[in-house]
Amino acid sequence: MPTTTVLSVNLNKIAVLRNSRGSARPDLRRAAETVIDAGCGGITVHPRPDMRHIRPDDVALLARLCRERKVEFNIEGNPFAPPRGEYPGLLALAERTRPAQVTLVPDGDDQLTSDHGFDLVRDGERLRPLMHAYNALGCRVSLFMDVDAPALERAADVGAARIELYTGPYAHAHATGNATEALAACARTALRAQAAGLCVNAGHDLDQRNLGDLLRAAPQVAEVSIGHALIDEALYAGLHDTVRGYLRVIRDAHG
Repeated sequence: MPTTTVLSVNLNKIAVLRNSRGSARPDLRRAAETVIDAGCGGITVHPRPDMRHIRPDDVALLARLCRERKVEFNIEGNPFAPPRGEYPGLLALAERTRPAQVTLVPDGDDQLTSDHGFDLVRDGERLRPLMHAYNALGCRVSLFMDVDAPALERAADVGAARIELYTGPYAHAHATGNATEALAACARTALRAQAAGLCVNAGHDLDQRNLGDLLRAAPQVAEVSIGHALIDEALYAGLHDTVRGYLRVIRDAHG
C-alpha cells in the first residue's frame, strides 16, 4: 500500500485554450513547469487522433521536460485508434518519448471525455499483444476500468501493472451528497485489484472536495490524474496554489 498518493496533473485543458486562438498562449511548458514547481509528481496528457488539444509535438516537449525535472510522464490514449494525419498512433508516441506510464483508455472521437472502462471479457485478448509492446518499451501500463468491472483481474493476466478506476460516477454521487455506496464500490474494487497483484490509480472528475474521501476509503490508490477540475479551480486561486491545495488534501487523507 502506498505511503502517499502521487498527483499527476493533466494539462489537456491548457492545450484546449491555446488551440482556441491558434497561438502559443497559454504556454504549455510554462504550465507544466508551474505545476512541477508546486510539487506534483507527474504530468498527464491524452493526445487524441482528432488533435482537439494535445498534439504530438506537445508530447515530445513534455517528455523532455519530465525527464529533466525527474517527474513521471503519463500518456493516455486509445490503443486501438489507428494513425490519422499528424497523429501517429499511441504506440508510436510511446516509442518516441518512452513515458513512465501509458494509460490505455477505450475512448472515441464522439466522446467529449472518457466515460467508461475496458470490457476485458471482450477486449482482453486483443489488448494482450499491445500490452507486451508497451512493456517492451519500459512503460508501465495502466488500464482504465469501471468500478466493479467484471473480469477486472484479467488486467494482470494480459500484462497491466495497474488499473485506473473511472471515478466519474463516484464524483457525481459525491456532488449529490450521497456517496456512501459509490465509495464502498471504489474501495471494494481497489481491494480486488490489489489481491490480483495490480496497483491502483484513479481519475475523472476528482476535485479538492471529493478527493480526500476517496483516498480515505481506498488508501491503495497510488496515483490520481486530475485535470479539468484542477484547471477550473486554478482560474480563481492560481495554478501553483491549486496544486498545493491538492497536495494538502492528499497529505491529510493519508494522515
